[in-house]
Amino acid sequence: MKYLKTYKLFEAKTGLAREQERFLNKCTKGTWTLNPATGLVDVDGDFDFSYGHVMSNYKRRLKSLQGVKFGKVRGNFSCSGNRLTSLEGAPQEVGGSFYCADNGLTSLEGAPQKVGGVFNCRDNNLTSLKGASQVIGADFFCMGNNLTSLEGAPQKVDGDFNCSKNNLTSLKGAPQVVSGTFNCDNNKLTSLEGAPQVVDGNYYCSNNNLTSLEGAPQKVRGWFSCGSNYLTSLEGAPQEVGGNFYCRYNYLTSLEGAPKEVGGEFNCEGNNLTSLVGAPQEVGVNFNHDEVNAFICDAFVSRRSKWNPNGWLEMLQKVSPEAQKLILTLLSAEYLNKEIARDPAGMIMKLKPIWNDENFKKTRSNLVWPEGYEEEAGLVGDLDDVGF
Repeated sequence: MKYLKTYKLFEAKTGLAREQERFLNKCTKGTWTLNPATGLVDVDGDFDFSYGHVMSNYKRRLKSLQGVKFGKVRGNFSCSGNRLTSLEGAPQEVGGSFYCADNGLTSLEGAPQKVGGVFNCRDNNLTSLKGASQVIGADFFCMGNNLTSLEGAPQKVDGDFNCSKNNLTSLKGAPQVVSGTFNCDNNKLTSLEGAPQVVDGNYYCSNNNLTSLEGAPQKVRGWFSCGSNYLTSLEGAPQEVGGNFYCRYNYLTSLEGAPKEVGGEFNCEGNNLTSLVGAPQEVGVNFNHDEVNAFICDAFVSRRSKWNPNGWLEMLQKVSPEAQKLILTLLSAEYLNKEIARDPAGMIMKLKPIWNDENFKKTRSNLVWPEGYEEEAGLVGDLDDVGF
C-alpha cells in the first residue's frame, strides 16, 4: 500500500487539507504518514517537488511547502527550481540528500540539522550559511549565492565543499576538514586564512584577489590551483601536492615557496619569471611513465625524465636563450663541480652555450676545474659566441 492514511487521521484537528494531501501524494516516492501529536509529516522514501521533475503535474513553480511541515524523510528531499524564499516546514532530518538549489532563498533557517547525503543550496540569494545542517554525510554545495562569509558552515564535510562564485572576502567559518574537494574559485578573497587544513581531494582558489597563500593546508592529496590571482610569491603554498599544481597567470618572478614534491604537472605559465629558484625537486611523481610533460613555463617544457640536473644540462644545448637563463638558476656550483670532477671535457661542451652569459658568471666563478681545463672551457665558450 503506497500511502498510509486512516479515517481518524483526517478527522483529527491536525489533519491535512485536501490540497496538501494531493501535494504529498504526487511528490512522495514511498509512503508518508502524519503524526497527529506533532502535526509533522514523515516520509519513508523520497519527496521531490523540484521543478521539471514531478512538478510537471503543476502549472507553476511553488512559493512554499503548501503549509506542510515535515519531520523526518528517510530518503532524499528535493525542492529545487521553485520560488521558495523560506525553508519553513522543511524536514528536521533527512536520511538521504537535501536539495533546495535554484530558488530565491535568503536564509537557511529551517533547514534540516542532519543530512545523511548531499546538502545543496546553490544558486539562491543567500548572504549567510547560518541555519545550515551541521551534520553532512556527503557534499556541501553553496556556490552561486551572495555569500560574504562562511559563518554557519559545517566544520566537517565528508565529501566536496564548493563555495565558488560568491562574494567571499574571507574563509573564516569554512570547514576545517574536507574529505573531498574544496573549491573557493571566483570570489574576492585576499587571503586563505581560515581555510580547511585537511583536504583529501583537490583544492581550488583561482580567480580571486589573493596576494598570499598563507593559510593554505601544507598537504593536498589532489590538485592545487591558485591561478589568476595577484601572487608575487608562493610562500605558504602546500609543500606536498598529490596531483597537478597550477599557479598560472600571477605576478611571480621566482618559485620560492613552491611545493617540494608534485605528483602531477607543475604549471607556472603566464608569470614574470626571472628565476626558477624554489622550483619543485620532483614533478610528475605519480605519472605512469616518464615521457609526460611535468614542468611547464612560458620559456620551456620539461618531461618528468628530464627534471633533474642532468636533464637541465642536456636542455641547455637545445633551448632558447630565455630558457637557458631560467635553467641556469637551477644549477648550483656544487652540483656542477661534481660533474666537472667526473667528466671535465664533457662538461666543457655542455656549458659551452652559456659560458659567457651574464647570468652564469657568478656560478662560473665558483667552479673548480682540473689544471688546464678552465682555459679550454673559456676558449670553447668564446668560439661558441662567434659561431664555431
